[in-house]
Amino acid sequence: MSSLVTGHQDRRLYAIGLALVTYAFFTVCDTSAKWMAVSGMPPLQVAFGRYAVQFAFILGMVLPKAGLSSFRTRRPVLQVIRALGLLGMTAFNFLAVVYLPLTMTSAILFCMPLMITALSVPFLGEHVGWRRWLAILVGFAGILIVIQPWGADFHWAVFLSLGSAASGAMYYIFTRKLTATETTLSLQLYTGLVGTVCLAPFAVAVWMWPEGLLSWIVFLAVGLSAMTGHGISIIAHRYAPASVLAPFAYSQIVWMTISGWLVFSELPTVWLFIGGPIVIGSGLYIWLRERTLARASVSPISPAEAEQRTDVAPAP
Repeated sequence: MSSLVTGHQDRRLYAIGLALVTYAFFTVCDTSAKWMAVSGMPPLQVAFGRYAVQFAFILGMVLPKAGLSSFRTRRPVLQVIRALGLLGMTAFNFLAVVYLPLTMTSAILFCMPLMITALSVPFLGEHVGWRRWLAILVGFAGILIVIQPWGADFHWAVFLSLGSAASGAMYYIFTRKLTATETTLSLQLYTGLVGTVCLAPFAVAVWMWPEGLLSWIVFLAVGLSAMTGHGISIIAHRYAPASVLAPFAYSQIVWMTISGWLVFSELPTVWLFIGGPIVIGSGLYIWLRERTLARASVSPISPAEAEQRTDVAPAP
């Protein structure tokens, strides 16, 4: 897929597959960020590294060929607003993972699909049927079963995760809005530029060099995995509405649980095995629903049937 492609197409099942891969890369990013922060590196420096690595990597690829024209955009204000949304999502989340388990931060972020679905109506004019609303709510109920908020000790860092979710919802809404006119390359460049510039003063004030080869690898992995994940996410939003892709954020709970267990010895509880299938089931239902709608949209019909369908509203 060329980084210079713009516009939307309707290939929802393909977009859903891309979304699932996206959240695997985001798990690598969060795991690497937590590892660096727990090792003693200031979280805002980790966040700066995430953007600086992405920005430098993309500039190294595109500047020799395209030059400054790579930054050409029709909607610079929306580009900056979108980039600030991602910056808020990253900074709040990297601060939260210092105090909360990965499974907890990822579970709190799962209120983001609800925010995206609600905001996609006024911001994007998208239609959300009652079946998808119900599936999203069922998935969120599964998340509540996993995290058991009524039995956990309250920690103020929960508000950081909520701020991350709200910022992320705006980022994904504006991603869908901008992919109609902007290239994947320009979207990547502006997120890298805004994040790097805004975080640079904070990073310089508390700077610590990574110690050893492993620390450098993990530090670079924060930026490279985030860049890859968001690049795939941008492509996915060209092929499906934000409200369709939003519920598949729930798949990240699986990746986060595995990562927390293997890297930080955060063992999953029995509630994961009760709530997890509910979350996965809601995503599978939406996938089956989209497959049914996709088949119906390409089924051959006779002229008489076409006349009968002209006044029928789209399926939810």
